[in-house]
Amino acid sequence: MWLPHRFKHCSACGAAVEYRVPADDNRERATCTACASIHYQNPINVVGTLPVWGEGADAQVLLCKRAIEPRYGLWTLPAGFLELGETVAEGAARETDEEAGAQIELGPLYCLLNVVKVGQIHLFYRARLLSTEFAPGPETLEARLFREEEVPWDQLAFRTIRETLQRFFEDRRLGRPFALHSADIA
Repeated sequence: MWLPHRFKHCSACGAAVEYRVPADDNRERATCTACASIHYQNPINVVGTLPVWGEGADAQVLLCKRAIEPRYGLWTLPAGFLELGETVAEGAARETDEEAGAQIELGPLYCLLNVVKVGQIHLFYRARLLSTEFAPGPETLEARLFREEEVPWDQLAFRTIRETLQRFFEDRRLGRPFALHSADIA
């Protein structure tokens, strides 16, 4: 089982914390020994898009080559951490602009992937590209369109990217409506 980073000090007063099960709870929490504040740790949300140019068998997906670690130089969908003060959709659109400089029309939520091992939830929206002009930001070496047969499958940065792309191409191949996919990544 994945264990999160363990708190050592209270973020409210700086005193030491102890891990114990608070009253009316069912799991250990970092509890301040001085002010009794309870510190909860929850999964991190990674949000992004599956940007598509064109329709049907000729459709292409936008991938970004990472200019940062982890997985420097590998390909990913435009995605990143959800920020406080934004909705999941706003975060996905922001990440697409920051990483690819892509202009999109945001579509429906397409993939929800639980990555329990690292305490993350990945959420990808379908998006329609409005242009093939991209302006990658500092986290991206290159932003490029790929047909299914051109996708660098052995150079994808994360399993969640592979899972999302495989579902998209399978849905398209089988003529299925693009409905929400949900899966757990072991």
